[in-house]
Amino acid sequence: MKIEKVTPWLIGMPLPFLDAPEQKPRDGEFLFAQVETDEGITGWGEFTVSTPTANRAAAAVLGQIEDLIKGDDPARIELIWHKIFRAFSYMGSRGIGSSIASAIDIALWDIRGQQLGLPIYDFLGGPIRESIALYTHPDGSFDPANIAAACKTIVGLGFTTVKTGPFPNHCPEGVQAYISGQIDEAGEELGVEMIAAMREAVGPGVEILIDAHGQFDVPTAIRLANRLEPYNIGWFEEPLPPESLHALQQVRDRTNVPICVGERLYTRFDFLPVLENRLADYIMPDVTWTGGISELKKIATMAETYHIPVAPHDAGGPVNIAAGAHVMATVPNFYKLEIARARLAVYDQMMDHPFDIRDGHLHLSDRPGLGFKMNEEFLREHAI
Repeated sequence: MKIEKVTPWLIGMPLPFLDAPEQKPRDGEFLFAQVETDEGITGWGEFTVSTPTANRAAAAVLGQIEDLIKGDDPARIELIWHKIFRAFSYMGSRGIGSSIASAIDIALWDIRGQQLGLPIYDFLGGPIRESIALYTHPDGSFDPANIAAACKTIVGLGFTTVKTGPFPNHCPEGVQAYISGQIDEAGEELGVEMIAAMREAVGPGVEILIDAHGQFDVPTAIRLANRLEPYNIGWFEEPLPPESLHALQQVRDRTNVPICVGERLYTRFDFLPVLENRLADYIMPDVTWTGGISELKKIATMAETYHIPVAPHDAGGPVNIAAGAHVMATVPNFYKLEIARARLAVYDQMMDHPFDIRDGHLHLSDRPGLGFKMNEEFLREHAI
């Protein structure tokens, strides 16, 4: 079997709100990689998207990868991973290089599963759990009463963990642009009020996770983490931009809340110093950024030697969820898997088999590969 074609699919579609269907849906984008073989087996990968500029740049780069791997045997997953990863080394092997490697790697595991007639988890060592525990987000309301109601809805669906980022709308430059690393007083107070309302709404038995989106400087991150500590938060995620581990150490030394990092770390090489220096209580690699199924398994095994739980990040689509879940089905130190929204009906139209989510858990099927095929007709209708 040989790789014959690589096609990037940049998709735009409306994403409705779970708890406020009357609101105008948000615009969402997804980037998928389709890898076709000369024997008619097609695999699907994904690249977690961010800004429209980055999404289009990534799609363009992904479109050039066919020249690099056409004619290769798709079963040689490790070799192809290194071939792609090292092709970007002079530009920096993190970021877009490892993200492209991620998308192709996932598609190759999907192909291999179809070739063998097995789900991916079966040839990653086999499952060690019956289902995958999930956590999710209340819809994006920055009103304490509304977010409390949204959390009650999520808990009613069977979830025991919710996550929110209560602060970004009040940072001077917004969540995407770190400049000062600070937050205005009104935004800080509103964020604390939101978490207080969430805790009151869900009671002590539901875990609340805080996402700081990597947007604060050291003193701001320390102050916010300490202010939220009384609400028994499960973790304070990405308190700082990812570039400085020394800064993360300062936050670690002056706070008592658990720390989670890893959404914007790439490959095991980035995670090693975090683990060695005891800088996080949890790590959250993203399977579509950090290096794919191959790399997520290696990162999880490395974290296992430090007794650190793994809770993969997800801000993407169905391939992201499925790829992370297949790895986590085989990982002893798995904690919980993120899904971007509590109900995944918005993804069902992209797939030939919907996800099976019950009581806050994802139940993987025994269908080969990822367990589903993408709906190409739908993709064509929504292609950008």
